[in-house]
Amino acid sequence: MSDSDLINLYSGRILELATEIPHQGRLPAPQATVRKRSPLCGSTVTVDLVMAGGRVTEFAQDVKACALGQAAASLLGQVVIGRSAVELAQGRDGLRAMLKDAGPVPPAPFDGFVVLTPARDYKNRHASILLAIDAAAEAAALAEAPAQN
Repeated sequence: MSDSDLINLYSGRILELATEIPHQGRLPAPQATVRKRSPLCGSTVTVDLVMAGGRVTEFAQDVKACALGQAAASLLGQVVIGRSAVELAQGRDGLRAMLKDAGPVPPAPFDGFVVLTPARDYKNRHASILLAIDAAAEAAALAEAPAQN
């Protein structure tokens, strides 16, 4: 990776996001908790959430990841409250397609992920970037599961 590649990948905005992760920590009484780990780099994200009326009402995340994973968690933290399980799954799928298939930037409210488009070329970073939204989508689906029975 050349110096200019690193500068593009680790832009000032990415580094800023990595230092300002909303909803850090853990919830005292979550409805669902999901921990995701990237085996390639060892990054981990644990998500706790509570849902009411089909929407996320409380959210916390414990993020131990690289700057790109932290930036993705930061972007998720800015928009997760009020989202449904379906919206989180769509955001996850959109981000995955953007990274892995050179797809478009996910639609609002997940359009902030546009800052991660330079990471498309770095497949070894994709798993870390996807950890937070993967965990949030899974936790929301788990929290909703009892209501569907």
